[in-house]
Amino acid sequence: MFIRTTLISLPLLLAWGANVHADQAQDLSKAREALTKQDSDADTEKALEEVFEAAEKNYSLLKRGGVALNYNFDYSYYGDQRIDLVIEPNLDSEGQPTGSSSIRNADVSPVASHTFTNAFTFDYGLFNNLTLSARLPLVAKFETEDELTAYALGDISGSVRWQPYEYVPGQMSQTVFGSLKLKTGDSPYEIDLNRNLSSGSGTYSLSGGLSVSKVLDPVVLFGSGSYGYNMPEKGLNQVRGSSILEEVHPGNSLSFSMGFAYSLSYDVSLSASFQGSFNDRTRFQLYTPATGETQSSIAGSQMSGIMNFALGVRVSPKTIANINVGFGMTELSPDIILGLSLPIDIEGVKPSSGS
Repeated sequence: MFIRTTLISLPLLLAWGANVHADQAQDLSKAREALTKQDSDADTEKALEEVFEAAEKNYSLLKRGGVALNYNFDYSYYGDQRIDLVIEPNLDSEGQPTGSSSIRNADVSPVASHTFTNAFTFDYGLFNNLTLSARLPLVAKFETEDELTAYALGDISGSVRWQPYEYVPGQMSQTVFGSLKLKTGDSPYEIDLNRNLSSGSGTYSLSGGLSVSKVLDPVVLFGSGSYGYNMPEKGLNQVRGSSILEEVHPGNSLSFSMGFAYSLSYDVSLSASFQGSFNDRTRFQLYTPATGETQSSIAGSQMSGIMNFALGVRVSPKTIANINVGFGMTELSPDIILGLSLPIDIEGVKPSSGS
């Protein structure tokens, strides 16, 4: 049985907690506003991807010399309400500030972000218990607030899956995995935030973990956990309001998933899973030309969760198409998640039994 779990991009909301002096408040306020424009961007849209891509094939790896090519289509929608306030100081009869302020105008506008990802994953069986993978994503994004669009290559990643023990019926199967993600997509720390959208996270990252599964016919229980290290990015020169972003030190992450799959028949299966992630705080180093000072701002840690439901349908004796629908359970998660995955036959090569 082959069970597919797809993870969509996870949008990141940055919450600032830096303490600044009164004479620098205006500059840092503009910097925060520029950073907030990435709320709908996929800065860490693949933070959990390595975990669940490893979990999806933990039931049987490719045989030695075997190859497989899979196509995945993912769509995520994120909606929000943004409030624009105009606050003016109150003046006395002589035109002097009284120390209090009033809201002169409040505008609430809906904001939506749509992300479409077409990805191709190539697997190669180096040994019977060791499989290498490479993933090539193509990203299309649209944001309604500024009517911005982007069509670009995403972050290419490579991974390795290793089963230390042979599968024994009735026993728990274990798969150790590791992944490296490259910053091949358009970085959110290098683009013009007023004119472009990012297609990648902007940093290199490493992750590793363990996935397990157990068959209790006709049910399969599965779960996984991983730790991710995001490398800092230095030497930046991105204008953000009246400041310049010079360095980004992203926080590391802990990711996990758990769920079950139920085989309704030889041709149809259903699965449900929960996917969660904890990301440590991120530090930004900003330089203000007007004052000649460099300051740090902190984006607090975040927790995100997604509930996913998938339907697997056998469309041929050796081909299973998987359709998944999900929704975010936290404020930091996408509101709507849709996905489709299916194997692509490679001419002259027999697909693995697990495909």
